[in-house]
Amino acid sequence: MAGKLTYQQAGVDTRKAAALVGDIRAQVRRTQQSRKLWGAFGLFAACYDLSAYHEPVIMTGCDGVGTKLELLLEHDLLEIAGKDLVAMNVNDILTTGGEPLMFLDYIGIAALDEARITRLITGMADYLEACNCILAGGETAEMPGMVPPGILELSGFCIGCAEKSALVDPSTVALGDVLIGYASDSIHANGWSLVRRVLRDHADEVSEAELSAWLQPTRLYDDVTSGLRASGVKPKALAHITGGGLPENLERLFRGMGADLEIPRWELPGIGKLLSHVDAEDRFHTFNMGIGWVAIVAEAAVDAALRAGPGGVVMGRMVRQEGVRVKVQGE
Repeated sequence: MAGKLTYQQAGVDTRKAAALVGDIRAQVRRTQQSRKLWGAFGLFAACYDLSAYHEPVIMTGCDGVGTKLELLLEHDLLEIAGKDLVAMNVNDILTTGGEPLMFLDYIGIAALDEARITRLITGMADYLEACNCILAGGETAEMPGMVPPGILELSGFCIGCAEKSALVDPSTVALGDVLIGYASDSIHANGWSLVRRVLRDHADEVSEAELSAWLQPTRLYDDVTSGLRASGVKPKALAHITGGGLPENLERLFRGMGADLEIPRWELPGIGKLLSHVDAEDRFHTFNMGIGWVAIVAEAAVDAALRAGPGGVVMGRMVRQEGVRVKVQGE
């Protein structure tokens, strides 16, 4: 009948979306090696069998890529966006002592673009396979008229689990405990509103190679947590260094104590150019400053903790004075 509209004419193609779910099954299979879903992928919800745990405790988290996404889209780095999305969520799960079991994504887009979405999911699957976490499902929302063409909305959600006895307990942190920092791989996915402002005002100072180094994906720290478990070390606290830098992300872990930290100079290419335009104190509260992960351990566990993953360094110890104070070696 003339004049009748279809959903496709309104900008949403449900048949195309259904076909995409089938196309990404190979990526999903990559993330199901030793862990498997209970039931089939592609149903209305995903299930996981916890019967192998004696006293299971589940943990959940959600996060995104923030304004870094604008530059990743501009430079056609969709795989990195997928990796960032996974790492920002998985690392948060790891801070509890849990292991990431299942990951879900949300992608909002003006019109379905199979090639771009497939590249995003490929990046996600690369990281999920690396940390033994299942890509359990997600949502790709076509929203013509709400999401501008060429733009993506991106969110991630992770579910983890641990035996109750394996949970990290920050209340056990004591005076004299040692803070071990582990190197970041880049600026990661925080502080990019400030980075973008500096790039806008001083774009001619930063080379393509330097910007490429800044845009590298957030490091997954499952190697560190796995290394700690393998060595028999149970950390007293773990921190993922995101927005707020070392001070805010560490201060949430303890009360009535503090830490004086000395960190290595950040060797990321071109980072001095960025920091030259940033307030000297604010840099510590905005960026990871080259340290993306921190473990607080007893003195006896320091050597094992340093061997748990690459880039480990002793930064300082817990002291009576409250607050976290950070300085860079040699400054």
